[in-house]
Amino acid sequence: MGLAVGRRWRQTGRLAALLAGVSLGLAACGAPKSKPVAEPAPAVEVVRLGAAAGVDVIHATGALKREREPVLSFRIPGVITRLTVQEGDTVRAGQVIAALDATGVEARRRQAAADLERARRDLDRFEALAAKGFAPRQQLENQRTAVVQAQAALDSAGFDSRWATLSAPSAGVVLTRTAQSGEVVGAGQAVVTLADETSPLVLRAPLSDRDALRVAVGASATIRLEALPGEVLTGRISRIAQRADAQSGVVEVEIALDPRPGLRSGLIASADITPATRQVADGLRVPAEALLEANGPTAAVLVYTPSDRRVHRRPVRFIGFDGDAAVIDGLPAGAQVVTAGAGYVGDGQIVSVMGGDAR
Repeated sequence: MGLAVGRRWRQTGRLAALLAGVSLGLAACGAPKSKPVAEPAPAVEVVRLGAAAGVDVIHATGALKREREPVLSFRIPGVITRLTVQEGDTVRAGQVIAALDATGVEARRRQAAADLERARRDLDRFEALAAKGFAPRQQLENQRTAVVQAQAALDSAGFDSRWATLSAPSAGVVLTRTAQSGEVVGAGQAVVTLADETSPLVLRAPLSDRDALRVAVGASATIRLEALPGEVLTGRISRIAQRADAQSGVVEVEIALDPRPGLRSGLIASADITPATRQVADGLRVPAEALLEANGPTAAVLVYTPSDRRVHRRPVRFIGFDGDAAVIDGLPAGAQVVTAGAGYVGDGQIVSVMGGDAR
């Protein structure tokens, strides 16, 4: 009796286990299978390396000017009674450009002449008295000094009289006229700026202090003008300022252009200057953010291979910086280097290229 009950209990247990297994299997078969979600490939930007840098130039922009552009002004104050030129007029050497009212200047000259005449008469009288012993020696010497002073005053008045007119010091073109007829001007106040057409045209352009230290007088330059599209002019650095501008910190250089008809002062031009010394050795230039690390001459970058869409870490030789670019060696021209996003991907990782020039 007991044995039969035990056997039935074991059979019942096996049946229950079997039914449970079948239930689980049916549940598993009926449940939908979930697929793993693939993470999107991180986005990066790449740049294609060009050929090895062999040409190192400094770029500058400025305006053409004549080497001599004098600003003409009166030495004395007065009222302008004559102003015979306009901006753009051509003048010849010695041509009268402007004149002041000479009434006051002439009055001072006549007064100085009268003072000199009186001093000379007094000197004659003192010399006669001194010869007879009636005038002390000191008074005679004082009167001789008075004559010298009166002569100097007359010379000064005559000099001022000559400066009552402005004449062109050379043939040229009037660039600016900053006064009008009838206007009261002070001594040294600009009236006319003249471009001396007998002097060469130069390009005056500002350079950063770093670039200014890399150029030398005599360095060659190629010049392009907006007014002459497609035409390339040549020139050489003729002057480098000995001090930087106090506010901007730039150093002005002067590039003398080879003669070319039709050029005029004020035209905007750009120049490519060949430096006397290279800032860095030849190499491949890449954006500085492409460097993963740099320890002395040792550095690394991520190179993108389009065939497998992966990036691979490559060691390179770090040469230095050229402006905002890093100069490296150890990669072939045409290699595609990761720039933006390089710090967020690892060696061998699949990436998605955004922009750049990847192919």
